[in-house]
Amino acid sequence: MGRQWRSVVAHTRTRMGEALFRRVAGPSGPENRDRIHLTPGPRWFPADGPVQRVHADAALFVGGIAALLLQSLHPLAMAAVAEHSDYREDPWGRLQSVSTFLAFTTYGTAEDAQHAVDRVKAVHRTVHGTAPGGEPYAAADPVLLEWVHDAEVSCFLGAHQRYGARRLGPAEQDEYVAGMARVGAALGVRRPPRTVAELGARLRAYRPQLRGTPQAREAARFLLRRPPVPWPLRPPYAALAAAAVDLLPEWARAELGLRPRLPFERRYTRLAGGAAVRLVGWVLRTPPGTPRRPGHGRSAPPSG
Repeated sequence: MGRQWRSVVAHTRTRMGEALFRRVAGPSGPENRDRIHLTPGPRWFPADGPVQRVHADAALFVGGIAALLLQSLHPLAMAAVAEHSDYREDPWGRLQSVSTFLAFTTYGTAEDAQHAVDRVKAVHRTVHGTAPGGEPYAAADPVLLEWVHDAEVSCFLGAHQRYGARRLGPAEQDEYVAGMARVGAALGVRRPPRTVAELGARLRAYRPQLRGTPQAREAARFLLRRPPVPWPLRPPYAALAAAAVDLLPEWARAELGLRPRLPFERRYTRLAGGAAVRLVGWVLRTPPGTPRRPGHGRSAPPSG
């Protein structure tokens, strides 16, 4: 009976993992996974180094949601997303694009990583316009590129340090920021931060430019109250989303119109968030005794 039960659990986990992989990686996921992990050649980042460790952990789902919320507080960055993205109509397609970019730059060959960057830069060159306040914006603007980069790196690292299975020491955290600087520079960030201290200083310098515009608050409502996930997945998603909100500084939550959390709520949020991260990690792990297949970075949430 115990053996039969373990077989049912393993089968269920495999089915759930495959379904989640299809959602996150898209129809080209298996083909991209094989190319990423089976193509020989040098990589941008060492195996099991800080960048690969952070991006392979299910805590990245929390970091990805937090990054979207924080990034939305720059009015020009948010205007570019609102006016040139179909995140409401095709949220999974956007997630799959970001997931594939992260997978290629984190695990793919250096040549494929550069091709992924070149594709994103080509898209950025077509994204420009005027924000509701009358200010012009362009996705290729180095100032906006750095804001998006800094917010993403900060949220990815913050989520990992709170919920990750193998957290980084101080030197490894700096190594992660420096590694991500390579991706930021390739995308057009002029002087991306290379240490945790420098990253924090850059984020603080952006504070006067940030505010919760109607577009930002609408994006937050979409992510937090009308998530694009099936009803059976709403409870774990709600726990991940609450954990993402908890990562944000108080001023950012206030700008997005999110009420302050009481101390007992924050404790519950972190317990539930940790449980949800562990559940996602369990689902995405290869069951013991089955042939190991190359991963797609294992987790790849929406960001950027």
